[in-house]
Amino acid sequence: MNATELLAKIRLNGAIPRHVAIIMDGNGRWARERSLPRPLGHRSGMKAVREVVEGAIECGLDVLSLFAFSQENWQRPRGEIDALMMLLEEFIARETAELSAQHVRVKMLGDLTRLTPGAARAAAELMAGTASNDRLTLNLFISYGSRAEIVRAARMLAAEVRDGMRQVDEIDEEALASHLYTTGCPDPDLLIRTSGEQRISNFLLWQAAYTELYLSPALWPDFTRRDLYEAILAFQNRERRFGRVPV
Repeated sequence: MNATELLAKIRLNGAIPRHVAIIMDGNGRWARERSLPRPLGHRSGMKAVREVVEGAIECGLDVLSLFAFSQENWQRPRGEIDALMMLLEEFIARETAELSAQHVRVKMLGDLTRLTPGAARAAAELMAGTASNDRLTLNLFISYGSRAEIVRAARMLAAEVRDGMRQVDEIDEEALASHLYTTGCPDPDLLIRTSGEQRISNFLLWQAAYTELYLSPALWPDFTRRDLYEAILAFQNRERRFGRVPV
């Protein structure tokens, strides 16, 4: 079944997820299988980002979240990190006009203070330039780790209690969620991981408590909107109980 047929089937099924998150994995393996430098794998992965954004728009998602660079990735060789920062700047320069034309709002979530000055400046300009768009929200997680995000939220809540702005017994799930990077964003309905790996790698640990998981064997540079549609179709065929029993 081709992408057009899959999209038609998705629309017939109804229940399209509001928010799909993707752990984009496999760039390095894709390059290694072709005896290419790792940065070329990351560059090829940029094409998959555009493909998936276009697919998300076509099937009517509200939010698409992409895990681009983790806090742990800062431990990689300096040359690879520099290449990734340059690719981020290149992606922003190349895609900003198209994202704006498609009415995509871009948010970059994570510890952005660690970005290189050029990447940080480009990220800020992209977010400001697309802030009024409302067709699709694209969350790009850069320099992100979920445990660090939760610790950051806990510290913010502790500071509010210390400063008399909040009582301890007022701290609940809603309060903590409001201090996460994703505040105001619905939790993901579907989390896709590419490359066949079977772990969530410190991504959206709080937000994905009841998220449906889908493991794709495709390496990220090979991931297409057809793969996205297959994942959404699988989601549509599942029964989401949220801890309840079926009625």
